[in-house]
Amino acid sequence: MTTPTPAELEILHVLWQCGEAKVQAVNDKLSESKPVGYTTTLKTMQIMEQKGLLGRKKDGKSHIYFPQIAQADTQRSMLDKLLQSAFGGSKSQLVMQLLGNKKVSKKELDEIKTFLSNMEK
Repeated sequence: MTTPTPAELEILHVLWQCGEAKVQAVNDKLSESKPVGYTTTLKTMQIMEQKGLLGRKKDGKSHIYFPQIAQADTQRSMLDKLLQSAFGGSKSQLVMQLLGNKKVSKKELDEIKTFLSNMEK
């Protein structure tokens, strides 16, 4: 699987949320958090299509883009690479680093406890 760049991941997050969209809609959503030029978004999405990350279909004179890779598969692949490269494959080191450096909400801790409890069953 091709690992998306940070800019490609931002586009994928938009498309994972809405399913499919024209470049202008994606650019508008990206521009809510930081200034992004339309042509930059267009070029990135064209490259993503060439890489197989996005598909596209014609809609009149414009195109509608959609993700070709699943969010869960992408996250799993990227996490596996991080686990191997930064933590030598140690899941416990990854979790301790993650939970030890940031404030974790009670809700998140409860979700983690439930998840771990279910794994033990």
